[in-house]
Amino acid sequence: MGTHVIKMPDIGEGIAEVELSQWHVKVGDLVVEDQVLADVMTDKAMVDIPSPVHGKVIALGGQPGEVMAVGSVLISIEVEGAGNLKESDKPAPVAAKETPVAPKVEAVVESKPAAAAAPRPAPVCQGPMVAREADERPLASPAVRKHALDLGIQLRLVRGTGPAGRVLHEDLEAYLAQGQSNASAPLAAAYAQRNDEEQIQVIGMRRKIAQRMQDATQRAAHFSYVEEIDVTAIEELRAHLNEKHGASRGKLTLLPFLVRALVVALRDFPQMNARYDDEAQVITRLGAVHVGVATQSDVGLMVPVVRHAEARSLWDSAAEISRLANAARNGKASRDELSGSTITLTSLGALGGIVSTPVLNLPEVAIVGVNKIVERPMVVKGQVVIRKMMNLSSSFDHRVVDGMDAALFIQAIRGLLEQPATLFVE
Repeated sequence: MGTHVIKMPDIGEGIAEVELSQWHVKVGDLVVEDQVLADVMTDKAMVDIPSPVHGKVIALGGQPGEVMAVGSVLISIEVEGAGNLKESDKPAPVAAKETPVAPKVEAVVESKPAAAAAPRPAPVCQGPMVAREADERPLASPAVRKHALDLGIQLRLVRGTGPAGRVLHEDLEAYLAQGQSNASAPLAAAYAQRNDEEQIQVIGMRRKIAQRMQDATQRAAHFSYVEEIDVTAIEELRAHLNEKHGASRGKLTLLPFLVRALVVALRDFPQMNARYDDEAQVITRLGAVHVGVATQSDVGLMVPVVRHAEARSLWDSAAEISRLANAARNGKASRDELSGSTITLTSLGALGGIVSTPVLNLPEVAIVGVNKIVERPMVVKGQVVIRKMMNLSSSFDHRVVDGMDAALFIQAIRGLLEQPATLFVE
């Protein structure tokens, strides 16, 4: 038997060190070729580190959250044959038991949130169950953890059927379904006092997001502007287009219309489609409109980029937005797909609230935030009518953008959306 040492790979782009985000194996595990061993985090994206060999894990070279230099020993695997171990490669010993603390970026955003108003079922006499030590933290996405908390389920008792034993929503449902055949616990159990705590280490993507948000708020002079928009007409147009072409071209959401409105409005307000280098004191205005579309994933907010939105049709934009969003949520978006935006569009969809204050995606100088659509009585030509209304809550860098220009820019977008034919009149 020999030892095969895997070193932290050179990921390119001049990166000298990366953050070890999560282990997917522990000492003593048997691994196969191409099995993902760990996730590492660069400045732009999460990267999987696969195994090039079959064997048994005998040593791990770092802890989650640790910043490791390219070329340092990542993991040692016992293999048949001589292996590739050199004296200089021998890693320092680490504890045999590793507890993952961050969700794998490949986890898809869960689509089954627990109802907030539902009473918490009693977590007793339910299964299928698995025995874990009290301090062992099972693999699960943040959405699954919240779902389990809402249901009153101790996650360590649930058998995970996902990769590496990851607990899925289906496992929670199976756990509850098994328990429904048993006697119900007393109602008082739903009101039992709780004193549990959970500490979550801020590492990987979450740490990068925190650093970027803090940097943006410290460096840029943020100001926000909110404008109310009547989206009745454009919603009618969207419904008509979906009815006529949805089956053949795909369904349209409001986002591609918003992208088109940005493209048209930026013709008159090129100062919004810009990047500001505050160290060199240089503003770069760009002709190409590369729209960042803020996308929520299990590990936090990611911003994939719809490149050259100025050259895309509604359906082309819709398809690209969908492709990029799925790639980001599945952890498959490349570094190039997550960088290079010139202006960002952020939307919380149906959860968009009335007003928000989005944080700039530096070095950009503008971000347009979309709030939810609500039906309200409005006065139109002296008559009270029901209209579909939506707010745009947008933020700007006051070092570059004047308040009047920001207001005029958003009002231009408002005019385009309220008279949707103008989106396509050249």
